[in-house]
Amino acid sequence: MNATGVRPIKVLLIEDHPGDARLLREALAEANDAAFGLEFVDRLSIGLRRLSEGGIDLALLDLGLPDSQGLDTLDRVQMEAPDVPIIVLTGTQDEGLGMKAVQIGAQDYLVKGEVDARLLVRSMRYAIERHRLLAELQRMSFVDDLTGLRNRRGFFALAEQQVKLADRTKNGFLLPLADLDGLKSINDAFGHREGDLALIEMARVLKETFRESDIIARIGGDEFAVIAIEAGPDSAEIVRGRLSKNLEASNAGGSRRYTLSISLGIASYDPEHPCPIDELLARADARLYEQKRSRPRL
Repeated sequence: MNATGVRPIKVLLIEDHPGDARLLREALAEANDAAFGLEFVDRLSIGLRRLSEGGIDLALLDLGLPDSQGLDTLDRVQMEAPDVPIIVLTGTQDEGLGMKAVQIGAQDYLVKGEVDARLLVRSMRYAIERHRLLAELQRMSFVDDLTGLRNRRGFFALAEQQVKLADRTKNGFLLPLADLDGLKSINDAFGHREGDLALIEMARVLKETFRESDIIARIGGDEFAVIAIEAGPDSAEIVRGRLSKNLEASNAGGSRRYTLSISLGIASYDPEHPCPIDELLARADARLYEQKRSRPRL
């Protein structure tokens, strides 16, 4: 906490040149702004590890590091910490690279050697605010209004990020695809409001079944998809069993005039044999319809 009792904004500087790091530290000290606290690492690998621990509010990132060069450096930081705004640091000859970095997601770029205290603080404050506003707009465009889950657009955007992360880390994931059975019959028999309530309850069951870190989405009228991030191929039956148990509890505890049931297909992403997310979804869909044909439903 600073003198005002507010936690300082934690800034992670990823820069391997000691002189440039010193100049940035001096600029921040000259600003005499207690709102910021600076941490310094000199390798991308160390920076990614620190970002994974959480608690960082903004990253100052040199694109020319001993263990990573160019825009790939930015991409790796964005994959590790998508919620952290990034200001890219470039040399005087690399302003074009800085502009490209902004085009693909950095909030700003600063030319090393041309940064004073006022410019540094203003850039950091603007970067944090812009990132917050963009994140809010994205959240609104990626959320299904009825269930509060991700919508189809949000699912595919986050799933593509997860595929890139899985390919880099060599950690796979599961993609369960669930179809709410008999939604048309519920609508016809009890009205569309009751159908909406069935979808809302299905969303609640899915949120109870999967982890908060998983990506849960309503991708169609009665279709739900999940990226189960920490689940491996052997976890498919565990996921199926947990979902079945939670559905049973929902049906037992409610006063509905119908029973919720789903058809489920689960596909596994193997980074040793990568494929587009569309293809993985198609595999899950094929398994879902195999279950529909063969029964029993969950």
